[in-house]
Amino acid sequence: MASLPSILLHNGKEHSLKRFHPWVFSGAIKKIEGDVQEGDIVAVYTHRREFLGIGHYQPGSIAVRIFSFNEVEIDYAFWKSRVQRAVDYRREQGFLDTPDTDVYRLVFAEGDSLPGLIIDVYGNTAVLQAHNVGMFHVRQQIAQALVEVYDGKLTAVYDKSAETLPGKGTEQGQNGYLIGETSTPHVVTENGNKFLVDWVTGQKTGFFIDQRENRELLAHYSKGKTVLNTFCYTGGFSIYALNAGAEAVHSVDVSKKAIVLTEQNAELNNGQDRHEAFAMDTFDFMKGREDFYDVIVLDPPAFAKSQKVRHNALMGYKRLNAEAIEKIKPGGIIFTFSCSGVVDKYLFQSTVMAAAIEAGRNVKVMHHLSQPADHPISIFHPEGEYLKGLVLYVE
Repeated sequence: MASLPSILLHNGKEHSLKRFHPWVFSGAIKKIEGDVQEGDIVAVYTHRREFLGIGHYQPGSIAVRIFSFNEVEIDYAFWKSRVQRAVDYRREQGFLDTPDTDVYRLVFAEGDSLPGLIIDVYGNTAVLQAHNVGMFHVRQQIAQALVEVYDGKLTAVYDKSAETLPGKGTEQGQNGYLIGETSTPHVVTENGNKFLVDWVTGQKTGFFIDQRENRELLAHYSKGKTVLNTFCYTGGFSIYALNAGAEAVHSVDVSKKAIVLTEQNAELNNGQDRHEAFAMDTFDFMKGREDFYDVIVLDPPAFAKSQKVRHNALMGYKRLNAEAIEKIKPGGIIFTFSCSGVVDKYLFQSTVMAAAIEAGRNVKVMHHLSQPADHPISIFHPEGEYLKGLVLYVE
């Protein structure tokens, strides 16, 4: 690896990498040899120059994200092999060539040994998001590898990295098609439910794929029920409830744009007669609505993206859950979630418990929820488990 710039670590800072954890923190670095720019590929060594791994350099707290613990040539064949591994895993999980589901996550960063890269598949289109400059630099190679590995079944690759690139990458990022083109909104199918997805103007890559299995579980409890879906975005949980035979579904989101797409999705699934959408704040909406809902979904955006604001986020989760526990009908069911990486599942459950104490009602935990198999968690990188949820029964 003589051709790559070298990162030498302080003595004793190599242990996490020897356990295959893919992050090198800036404080662990003793010396940088060579001219290293943001996004460059670097080789990482112990203070004794023992090889540890190869990764992308990024100024900041996490200075290097390792994508190979082997001394290999980093060329097109390497990136294609990584894409092939991701595809093979999803095929084993049953996500490829499945008539009732054509939307899934193909690459989940560290979970697929491609830290800083997210790829979601919507029918014949892949949407790519680079979260570091290194992955942004190889996006065209990744796009070409996708088309080859899928043997022509993918006809378009859209790059949506402008919103996610850090540092100098924000100057380079401009969203657009790398290969082909697909008109949006585009209709996709998830467990037989139809959704319009707009990856060009929507949040993230256009749809919250990580809630697929949790939406399916909600459907099990929705027949004949009144359902409230808060922070609904484009109505994922709402559509599952409608198609499962819910008596009435209310969808709430502060984004008027999201509400328009939610209403279109309800119509696409012939559920508009039992559906009503509201573009307003969730807390404002819930005022004065005691004993109306049998099922409530609480799926807010990440309240905490750093440790500095974690306390405030926990107060937000507590307030939100207490409100729902107070308002739901006796015998009601609450699906409550947190996607904040700095709030682990134990802390989240403790916060929900505090909300139940404040609400003064007896609450049982029916299910513990997480992300689906197409968002794999590397056993060496537990930080990859970001989505946590509970299904609560409120007496």
